[in-house]
Amino acid sequence: MSVKITAPNKEIKTFRSLPASKSLSNRALIIRALCKESFKIKNLSTSDDTSILAASLKNLNNQIIDVGAAGTAMRFLTAYLSLVPGERIITGSKRMKQRPIHELVKILRELGANIEYFEKEDYPPLKITGNDLTAKPVNVKGNISSQYISALLMIAPYLNADFTLTIKDKILSKDYIWMTIKLMQKFGIDIEWNSDKIYVKKGEYKPEEIIIEADWSSASYWFEIVSLSENAMIELTGLKRNSLQGDSVLTDLYKTLGVDSAFTNFGLRIKNIPITCKFFEYDFTDCPDLAQTLTATLIAKKTPFKLTGLDNLSIKETDRIKALVIEFEKLGIHIKTESNNSIFWDGNENIKVPENHFVETYEDHRMALAFAPLSIITKNMEIKNPEVVTKSYPDYWNNLEEAGFGISCK
Repeated sequence: MSVKITAPNKEIKTFRSLPASKSLSNRALIIRALCKESFKIKNLSTSDDTSILAASLKNLNNQIIDVGAAGTAMRFLTAYLSLVPGERIITGSKRMKQRPIHELVKILRELGANIEYFEKEDYPPLKITGNDLTAKPVNVKGNISSQYISALLMIAPYLNADFTLTIKDKILSKDYIWMTIKLMQKFGIDIEWNSDKIYVKKGEYKPEEIIIEADWSSASYWFEIVSLSENAMIELTGLKRNSLQGDSVLTDLYKTLGVDSAFTNFGLRIKNIPITCKFFEYDFTDCPDLAQTLTATLIAKKTPFKLTGLDNLSIKETDRIKALVIEFEKLGIHIKTESNNSIFWDGNENIKVPENHFVETYEDHRMALAFAPLSIITKNMEIKNPEVVTKSYPDYWNNLEEAGFGISCK
């Protein structure tokens, strides 16, 4: 199956209700599962990732828990199930079984977790027998997945004593760790991050109703649309000025790419402004999920760039750097890579869409989400396996159609 996207034939002026943040939703679900008393989570994400995690937490009596392609669910549940009495096997999709988890398993074992590799060493599926865990000082390298660190932190109050985590070297996706810490503090946990150490006091989560913010990652595709349009103004409802999400840096990044942002009573209004960027350089260490969107925007605007801090992109839903290089090469664009963590482009090529061309998504929602707005420049784009967007933005194609894009499925 594929979807053909054609550019709007008129100016884009619309209100858009964004999906709820799956990052906040998933953390809130784990915290509620650990809390002795349940509490309401309003505006919970409807993404595949969150739905899978919620279903898994409701069905802990199942001996086999299949999280599909939900990486966050795999990492968070591995830590959570280490504490929950019972024996379970947690597995996932073919791609999930290729995504390493040994660093998280190693640390949990140091704390006393009973975890065995069920098939291939260092990779899911895992056989987990829940039991009490013992607090010990833990050292981790900052270049491991921030989801490993968040998974450990969220269960830390339920260890037998206070917990100290020391993070060494460069820290990847730091804003996601801060998100976890701020949520834990909201629910009554004494946790501090000083220099390279995070201190977590033994305690219990206190029940408190929470309303999940709209998702800034999903907002990025509308920033891309405005940046590539000649005349567009879009109000994105539900976005917060003082957001817990690191991807809220979007407002600063896109200001240099012709997008003005202003908060309203409903959310955020974005519109075109006449700015030309001669060269774009940014370190995406703290916001890697924005890299594909910015890459597509910059290429469409013929803006030369150097994007760094892409260390973890190779172990996402797909190898995202490789996927970007391959798909843009089909369009006549030759992105250069450097040291597996940066890409650059000189801006001297034009996108050319071959006849009967379609974009491969590699089972990665962000490939489909980021490439669709390029139809504004190319007049149309055809994307294979469009259903992948349900992982984070289930209503994306409907929302594009409502904004004036032509959407036809084949």
